[in-house]
Amino acid sequence: MYLQQPINVCLIARATLYSTPGGDTIQIRQTALHLQLKGITADVKLTNEHIDYQSYDLLHFFNITRPADILYHIRHAKIPFVVSPIFVDYTTFDKTQRQGISGFICRLLTGNQNEYLKTVLRWIKGKDKLVSIEYLWQGQTRAIRQIMQKASMLLPNSASEYERLYHVSRQQVIHEVIPNGINENDFTPDVTIERDPLLVICAARIEGIKNQLTLIKALNNTRYKLVLIGATAPNQSSYYATCRKVAASNVQFIDHLPQEALREYYNRAAIHILPSWFETTGLSSLEAAVMGCKIIVTAKGDTMDYFEDLATYCDPASPASILAAVDKTAAMPYSSAMRNKILSSYTWQQATEATLHAYEQVIPCYESTHRHTRHPWHTQSLRRI
Repeated sequence: MYLQQPINVCLIARATLYSTPGGDTIQIRQTALHLQLKGITADVKLTNEHIDYQSYDLLHFFNITRPADILYHIRHAKIPFVVSPIFVDYTTFDKTQRQGISGFICRLLTGNQNEYLKTVLRWIKGKDKLVSIEYLWQGQTRAIRQIMQKASMLLPNSASEYERLYHVSRQQVIHEVIPNGINENDFTPDVTIERDPLLVICAARIEGIKNQLTLIKALNNTRYKLVLIGATAPNQSSYYATCRKVAASNVQFIDHLPQEALREYYNRAAIHILPSWFETTGLSSLEAAVMGCKIIVTAKGDTMDYFEDLATYCDPASPASILAAVDKTAAMPYSSAMRNKILSSYTWQQATEATLHAYEQVIPCYESTHRHTRHPWHTQSLRRI
């Protein structure tokens, strides 16, 4: 079932969406593109841009981990909104891996207190604009709760992401899982290319939470060839320098690659690994897996919702665990079950169908509320955690 009339949707993302691209950049671009292919007007706006709210039927926010970006707009807009939380938990990384004075402070504070401090520091240093001044006295937790209370629906990328958000906010909110995906036409393996059984790649920005340093330590001076593909994240130049300094001769660094060039590595590599301190999905894992790579992923985050028993899991804190995972995976054959699962469940076309279903529930609900009637969707039962 589809919306009975064309609608206009504004997808609103962090101000640094393009200057510091990440997985959310791909998710938002692909969501907008595939909505447009379905006949929906879907504009992408940044949180620091002026938005003519009355031009839209629905607002769709991304990244609730940065609630200060959202508060201003929901206070001024008088139309319904949904939120794709992309709710990353940095707590373990902040408390165990950060060094120096910042690490000392992070170990004293809770996870949400740390996120509040990061937001304020970005604003003070001029690296980000504080769109919502009320965030300063509300704080991280209260701001997230306010957004959840006012949202028509949450659109998490997995059930476990919603559960994590619930445990932070202690609020039940109507939600619909919208899985991340791939463009199936863009990721078809080239069977004429011979795979290197010892080539291990990691496609991700070079930054502490992606954990390339521990990966390097795990595979240094082994029989494997490790290729790290990705640009250095902002404020991570010292981390990148340490990675380069520690890396042995069997480790290679390649800057960010366009998708076409990245596909060549997906075709050649035997293994793709993301030993991150946290992953909601790991889009590069989906891409690599559908291209024929065996994959290794972190056990921290929402990866098990996606890959179940079709991936090898590693402990990001342990070089020994990472090496053991690589050894185990190298000895295994590639299973086409992984590719079949992704193509049947995790494509942007399927994600768009689920997104449209969510929109369909929200907009009639909004209209019926203004007619002073109760839409059946309001009575939808909630799964208890």
